[in-house]
Amino acid sequence: MTELFERIGTAEHVVLIAHLNPDADSLGSASTIYSYLLRLQKKATLFCVTETIDPNLTFLPWFEKIRHQFPASADLAISFDCGSVSRLGVEPSCELINIDHHSSNKGYGTINAVDTTAISTTQVLYDLFQAEKIKINPKMATALYAGLLDDSNCFTSAKTDAKTFMMASELHRCGADIALCSASLVQSLSLAAMRLKGWMLQNAKLRCSGRLVSTLVPHAVMEATGAKQVDCEAALEESLYLPTAEVALMLRENRDGSVKGSIRGDGKIDLSEFARAYGGGGHSHSAGFTIKNMALEDAEETIVNVLEKEFV
Repeated sequence: MTELFERIGTAEHVVLIAHLNPDADSLGSASTIYSYLLRLQKKATLFCVTETIDPNLTFLPWFEKIRHQFPASADLAISFDCGSVSRLGVEPSCELINIDHHSSNKGYGTINAVDTTAISTTQVLYDLFQAEKIKINPKMATALYAGLLDDSNCFTSAKTDAKTFMMASELHRCGADIALCSASLVQSLSLAAMRLKGWMLQNAKLRCSGRLVSTLVPHAVMEATGAKQVDCEAALEESLYLPTAEVALMLRENRDGSVKGSIRGDGKIDLSEFARAYGGGGHSHSAGFTIKNMALEDAEETIVNVLEKEFV
C-alpha cells in the first residue's frame, strides 16, 4: 500500500471520514491518521456528518476536532470502516481512499485498502503502519486499541486470534491507554442504557427451537427510556449468550417510521449476505440493514420467515 501513503504525501488538504453514527473502530481509525498527518504537518480535517456522537467516544484523541461540514478545499478524502458509500453521509468530489475490513465493501475508492480477514479497521491501519515502518505514538496506539477492543467485542468474537493479542500487546508497548479504553467502552453505561437493556432482554423472544432470538424496540420505548441508538447493541450481543442461540435479531423503529435491523450470529450463517438482500451489509457474524415502508411487527414477521429457512 505504498501508493496510499504516496498519495497522502502529495495531498494539500486531507479529510478523514468517520461513518454515520460512528463507533470506536471508525472514529479511532480516523483519529489515528489525524495524528499521523499532524506529524507530516499536513492540513487535515476530522469529519463526521453525525452531529450527536456517542459520548462514550469522547476519550478518543482529537475528538474535539471533529467537524460536521465537509470542507470545499479538500483534495483527498479517506473513509474508515465504511462498507458502502452511503455510510459516508457525504459525496466527496475529490479523490477518495477507502480503508475498511467489511466483506460487503465493493471497493468504491480510487485506492482501496480493504482486508476482510482483519478483525477491525484499526487492524488494517496497524498492518499498514507495520509494513511501512511508521512509528506509532501513544495517541495513535490508544485510538488503534480502542477500535480493536470494540470490534473484537472485548476479545471474545470468533475472529479473535493470536494476531489480535499480538497487536494489543504491541499497542500497549507503544503507550496505548488500555485502562481508559476499557473504562470508556466497556465499563461506562448510562441509566437510560441500563433501562433499555432490561426492557429488551425482558421482551426478547426465542424462535426456531431457541436458535433465533428476536427483539423489537418501538420508538416509544426509546423515548421513554431516554436511550440512544447505540444502547441497543449491548442487549443484542448478550442475547447470544443463551446456550441455544445462533442468531440474535434486533429491529428498532426509527422516528420516521423506518426499521433499523441489527443482527449478530455465531458465524454459521453469513449475515452479510442476508443484510445485503435488504440494502445493508456488514460481516458474516455482524450486520445491519434498514427497512422502509413496513410496520415494525410486519418487518419482524418478514425477517423471521426468511431466517427460519436458514435453520432447516
